[in-house]
Amino acid sequence: MIKIITTIHEAVETINHIKKLGLSVGFVPTMGYFHDGHIELMKRSIKECGETFVSIFVNPIQFSPGEDLARYPRDLERDTAMAASAGVKYLFCPEVSEMYPEGFQTRISAGPLASNFCGASRPGHFDGVCTVVAKLFNIITPDRAYFGMKDYQQLVVIEKMAEDLNMKVKIIRCETVREKDGLAMSSRNSYLSPEERKAAPALKSAIEKLKEEIIAAGGSKFKDFNIEKAVERQKAFLTAGGFKGVDYLKVASADTLKEAKNAGELSSMAGVFIAAAAFIGKTRLIDNAVFGLDKKTVNAHE
Repeated sequence: MIKIITTIHEAVETINHIKKLGLSVGFVPTMGYFHDGHIELMKRSIKECGETFVSIFVNPIQFSPGEDLARYPRDLERDTAMAASAGVKYLFCPEVSEMYPEGFQTRISAGPLASNFCGASRPGHFDGVCTVVAKLFNIITPDRAYFGMKDYQQLVVIEKMAEDLNMKVKIIRCETVREKDGLAMSSRNSYLSPEERKAAPALKSAIEKLKEEIIAAGGSKFKDFNIEKAVERQKAFLTAGGFKGVDYLKVASADTLKEAKNAGELSSMAGVFIAAAAFIGKTRLIDNAVFGLDKKTVNAHE
């Protein structure tokens, strides 16, 4: 039987009871409208922790004016059934007024890691993400929190926040869960028309093609590799494949998120991060690849 908790007071009381029993707490923060990617996070938490909390909260302060806050998909009944089927016992579903009561004014600055990629396209987005995640960590006080790598920049920003602010939570990286055709699972995929959905996997294909070029240019050939031209080739591929615009397609360090402007900078990186965001119809999709130049992933999955 799943328990839906809507107040901070009840969440804290429930957590205190669980911890008095000596159980560890896993946490999966979400904005709801679950897909298999969310379910995999939940299942891993259930496997590794004594009890698991899942939150559903569409966080208004991470949406900029004109973004899709009002139409972001919501279906609590559906989500509750899916979470229960996965084995989750506790859902924390606060109202906006519960999380941000009258007079609320404090926000966390996400810092330089949030200045590029989605942070540049969505000013204030990561400040809002960090603020709500910090609040949720303080409420749930988890031992481990689970995040998917589809939002890799978000993951790195949250890891840094937890480190810098001495938060007593271990951030667990989880691989991106994909559809059979390679499209990264996302709640926003529900916006896509049938034609748009058919074209959407091209985003992953463009990233993979760029990754292959980078790996093939490794070693002695790096001096001749032109990142800008390689990126432009894949932008053209996306446009030809039905995407209406490329917000960004960039190559950066997987650790620092510093963008590589030339092959020399790229060759010195322990891990490479290819980040992409592009529009198909009115829907903005994001995806990425993280890898080492020796073709081995730089992400240690526990």
